[in-house]
Amino acid sequence: MARKKRGSRTLERAQIRLDGIQSIDQKLDAGGGYTAPGYLKLISRLRSEISAYNTALSNVDALTNKVAETEKQLAEYSERMLLGVASTYGKDSREYEMAGGTRKSERKRSSRRTAVAAS
Repeated sequence: MARKKRGSRTLERAQIRLDGIQSIDQKLDAGGGYTAPGYLKLISRLRSEISAYNTALSNVDALTNKVAETEKQLAEYSERMLLGVASTYGKDSREYEMAGGTRKSERKRSSRRTAVAAS
């Protein structure tokens, strides 16, 4: 499942506000170091950071899929290795247990309870 990519309402609002400010004056200085070019620079920085974040999420999704696929392959390989040990030594052997299997003689058998008919 792909991770949800990120957007920013703050970025959208700032871009609309910047468009309005630039229609007044391209180099508006609001005082205190707040200028239209500085505003544009900060908007651009956030846009590139969000883009990098979303790209990283896509890369993580791709790696997650690779890990899941390799995990499935390893599980299949493990199962076949255990079956190979079982076919060579038997399912009740010490070697089968050493390879990670449960010996046939050590498996718990479920007891079936029959319902007693009420008289």
